[in-house]
Amino acid sequence: MAFKLPDLPYAHNALEPHIDEKTMQIHHGKHHNGYTNKLNAAIDGSDLSDKSIEDILANVSKHSGGVRNNGGGFYNHSLFWSVMSPKGGGAPSGDISDAINKAFGSFDGFKEAFSSAAKTRFGSGWAWLIVKADGSLAVTSTPNQDNPLMDIAEEKGTPILGLDVWEHAYYLNYQNRRPDYVGAFFNVINWEEVSKRYAAAK
Repeated sequence: MAFKLPDLPYAHNALEPHIDEKTMQIHHGKHHNGYTNKLNAAIDGSDLSDKSIEDILANVSKHSGGVRNNGGGFYNHSLFWSVMSPKGGGAPSGDISDAINKAFGSFDGFKEAFSSAAKTRFGSGWAWLIVKADGSLAVTSTPNQDNPLMDIAEEKGTPILGLDVWEHAYYLNYQNRRPDYVGAFFNVINWEEVSKRYAAAK
């Protein structure tokens, strides 16, 4: 069964001024669509064609570079769109808030750790908030389209929040000002979705 490009859960311009309409159109319609199509081509006719994306990524070291790069690109972007919302921003509440305070001391401590992971990732990649095997939270980052579900990841866990720091994610609006883009991301985080993913992961 072929993987399908998920629809955006909001309009292309819904995240403005933090993420601009043109970037969203290109990022979703061209980049994510490209990863989806190339992933389908890479698994076509193989025993991976009936597996979930999570199963594929869990054993990605056994597969081709095309499966690793495009499988990661498909999964990472699918998560990315869902953890943003035009009604997002602010601070989380409930269990996810308690877990963040326990892991990072405070919400500001989390913001500092996550921002640092995003800003210091050399070249292209992602910053993540993950749930580790013991149920605790951690911030990590990965290069290119890798993610913490992959068996090759330095720090493994279930991603519940991710930020794309490839230049294509922000260059039209922010040029080389990645820190400004990282700061803007906190205004659109969909904490309701992150909270649901946290509950499911632990």
